[in-house]
Amino acid sequence: MTPRVLVVDDERNIRRVLQALLEGEGYEVDEAGDGDEARALLRRAQGDYDVVLTDLRMPSCDGLQLLRWTRESHPDTPVVMLTAHGTVDIAVEAMREGAFDFITKPFDDGELSGIVERAMAQRDANRGRAYPLEGGEANSDPEEALGDIIGISGPMIRLFTLLKKVAPSPTTLLVRGESGTGKELVSAAVHRLSDRSDGPFVAVNCTAIPENLFESELFGHEKGAFTGAVSSRPGRFELAHGGTLLLDEIGELPPAMQVKLLRVLQERRVERIGGVRPIDVDVRLIAATNANLEKMVEEGTFREDLFYRLNVVPLELPPLRERPTDIPVLVRHFIQRFSDRLGRPVRSITAAAEQALVEYEWPGNIRQLENVIERLVLLAEGTEYCLADLPAEVLDGERDPEAGVDTAREEPHCSGNLKDIVRQSSQKLERGLIAAALREEDGNVTRAAKRLGISRKGLQLKMKDYGLRNEVEEEA
Repeated sequence: MTPRVLVVDDERNIRRVLQALLEGEGYEVDEAGDGDEARALLRRAQGDYDVVLTDLRMPSCDGLQLLRWTRESHPDTPVVMLTAHGTVDIAVEAMREGAFDFITKPFDDGELSGIVERAMAQRDANRGRAYPLEGGEANSDPEEALGDIIGISGPMIRLFTLLKKVAPSPTTLLVRGESGTGKELVSAAVHRLSDRSDGPFVAVNCTAIPENLFESELFGHEKGAFTGAVSSRPGRFELAHGGTLLLDEIGELPPAMQVKLLRVLQERRVERIGGVRPIDVDVRLIAATNANLEKMVEEGTFREDLFYRLNVVPLELPPLRERPTDIPVLVRHFIQRFSDRLGRPVRSITAAAEQALVEYEWPGNIRQLENVIERLVLLAEGTEYCLADLPAEVLDGERDPEAGVDTAREEPHCSGNLKDIVRQSSQKLERGLIAAALREEDGNVTRAAKRLGISRKGLQLKMKDYGLRNEVEEEA
């Protein structure tokens, strides 16, 4: 796909020069005469611009205002500032506010090309698209290798950086994170980005294996080794030879198997049940858990020596509630995926609905978000996904997905009946979403109404009800 650059400058000749230069470098270029026009283009493109190149001084919405808006609405899109010599101090201040870089007018063609190229690389990193291995290019398509591991937040960028460093090595990894954070996805990505990518990736969920079958599952058995062993069978270590073995939920491994696993890690060989000779195995081991292994070591339920053998390089996966800037990116990814899979039209999502998804705590993490979006795509009607299309679990606050117990961040007082409590909670959420949309649109009621998926008149009535008239700037 051809990379896209949005050029923003109130001088038409400057825009033409920049467009000709960048198109000569192979970029697709759109142009805008001021920040307001640029924001409209960015909204329509839904974040598809790879770089925004904007002048600092412009009438109406200037470069700093555009920068702040872009950082909030499209945080993974780098912004490069164009400035005259007399405003370099302001450009430096813009960098402190999140601008990728700045260049002074008159600019050198080579310098400009270099800055845009570096900004493109930053955009790729923010999207989690390209993470080449040390010393050369990635050994597979980076987007395919990372699969559904998507993020633009600081915690995810740090995770991607660590993945790049550890993937090529044979080092044992311990992937830690809450249920639903994507531990198996990360493990599979490590395999695909490693020099073992041509070998097998074998995943074993330790919670799914009965205790009396662990040894046979992991190490295999010979024919007649026990009742029911009607033929010889290789274990998971043998099946993963030359590749990667994931032991998911390693904290569920029985004590007797912990001893045997430690021996395999030390000797790099296994013995089938009933076998007469050891079998050499070349396996890169990844263990994953949502348990507190340190506490289990203290309690004596997990071997300390095994823990240190596994915990060579720990990969901590952040829960979704700690990376809210990733939620809009994930939402769009899942909308596209499930629209394709279910044969449904690809619809946009209103700002109000997206804000509700961002503010929800997601106790089930990405797995829960994925399920919610699949349900949304399958059941919703209309031209876009609105607040009313979201399930009650999102609108009512955090909820235990298994027990169905409400664990909202702000527990409601039990004064009044249930209808009143629900009505008050819904009104509080609605007021917050309207206020957020008005701030996002700099008080413009028409644009805020469009974002919220309601009529301008309807929004004005709600603003009156909620006392939000002070949030509005007069429209021309």
